[in-house]
Amino acid sequence: MGYYNDDFYDNRKRGRRGGASTFFIALVSAIIGGLLVLMMVPTLLKSGYFPGWDAPSAAEQPGQQTPAPNRGNTVNYSVDVNSGIVQAVQKVENAVVGVINIQQRSDFFGQTEEGEAGTGSGIVFRKVGGKAYIVTNNHVIEGAQRVQVSLVKGEKNLDARVVGADTLTDLAVLEIDGSKVQQVAEFGDSSKVKAGEPAIAIGNPLGLDFSRTVTQGIISSTERTMPIDLNGDNEKDFEVNVLQTDAAINPGNSGGALVNIAGQVIGINSLKIAKEGVEGLGFAIPIDDASKIIDDLIKYKSVQRPMLGVTPVDLASVPDEARKDPLQLPDSVENGVVIKDVSPMGPADRAGLKRYDVIVQLDDQKIENQAQLRKYLFQKQIGDTVKVTFYRGGKQQTVNVTLAKQQVQ
Repeated sequence: MGYYNDDFYDNRKRGRRGGASTFFIALVSAIIGGLLVLMMVPTLLKSGYFPGWDAPSAAEQPGQQTPAPNRGNTVNYSVDVNSGIVQAVQKVENAVVGVINIQQRSDFFGQTEEGEAGTGSGIVFRKVGGKAYIVTNNHVIEGAQRVQVSLVKGEKNLDARVVGADTLTDLAVLEIDGSKVQQVAEFGDSSKVKAGEPAIAIGNPLGLDFSRTVTQGIISSTERTMPIDLNGDNEKDFEVNVLQTDAAINPGNSGGALVNIAGQVIGINSLKIAKEGVEGLGFAIPIDDASKIIDDLIKYKSVQRPMLGVTPVDLASVPDEARKDPLQLPDSVENGVVIKDVSPMGPADRAGLKRYDVIVQLDDQKIENQAQLRKYLFQKQIGDTVKVTFYRGGKQQTVNVTLAKQQVQ
């Protein structure tokens, strides 16, 4: 309380003693400051210090009406959006089509009728002999009584013939009337793709209402494999190589194109990881891998794969007691493939492989499960010879096996 009273008191006393001199100094300072400002105003206006106000021009005469101050200018911009991504999309977008799976179903009254069971995407990749060929995912056309294709420009429900399909790689080839097709996609080289380069996904997410949707991202990884469970036993039956991208891939994008900056197809969009809190994990089948499958499907109606002629079982799924009897495995052998059965007169049978042999290596490649075994074998050609390393009766042995053509089931 005393502090504020004392402070106020001192200020009043200082005002009485020096009031006259302080007033005189302030007055002189104000006059000098005002003159300086008036002298500097023209210079400040010319330099744009006061935006929105124009200094009077020298041509203006006293008595003339001064134009209204310029409060702002309107500027027109011309932006060139013909970027590399736009050009890449233009090269392939009309080659991406809708694929419609039509199946028979029963209505409320039990009447059977045909209806749309689902839609996906496809890529027109070849046009020859009056026919056009489309690659899509097998799961897009699986179970269909009929398949139709919706073109970007032209017919929307064009009947398509299924040339061939492959469950392992999830690929299928369709054939339509080539006269209806205006654009064909160009395949690139997926072996040259690098992590970090641009990736463009084109497809029909959530149905044909959003046809030719374009999303952009990058290649997140070129070294990914995805397990395939064919019989629903929660064991890997096969592994496929995939490209990982963060370009948005949604239901309906399956079978669509993953494109590089040159407008070339480098992958066929197949799936994404759809879990809560997970974003940007999409996968595409590399076009180099897909091309081999596509060629076989067109030429043979099925994929020509070599076979060993055995029924494999993962060693990891075998009970511990079975490792001792009948397998008689050393404790050091932890992974491999157990031969459950041998096909009579098949390649393995002719080479001398028997039931309960445990395969641990093909050539120089270690084999830990049946998915790896199939993946390695399917990189070979029919008639190739592979060296099989296996355990029998606790001892490691090797044998050469000449691969034969896998029978289509």
